[in-house]
Amino acid sequence: MANQHKEKLRGIRGINDDLWADLDRTAKAAGHDRSSLTRELWQWYVGRPGAKLPERPASNKEPTA
Repeated sequence: MANQHKEKLRGIRGINDDLWADLDRTAKAAGHDRSSLTRELWQWYVGRPGAKLPERPASNKEPTA
């Protein structure tokens, strides 16, 4: 099928719309998309060889409350 991805679709529960929009905006500002940023974070978190914690864009250095 033309629209079928090579990877399984995996959902993440418990993400409200505001957090989803903030992640999308911030990821784009850093030259990522949500999926690539999530992959990088997960690879760093589980300690994959060579994985690095993605740097936040300057506009988002401090977490929001």
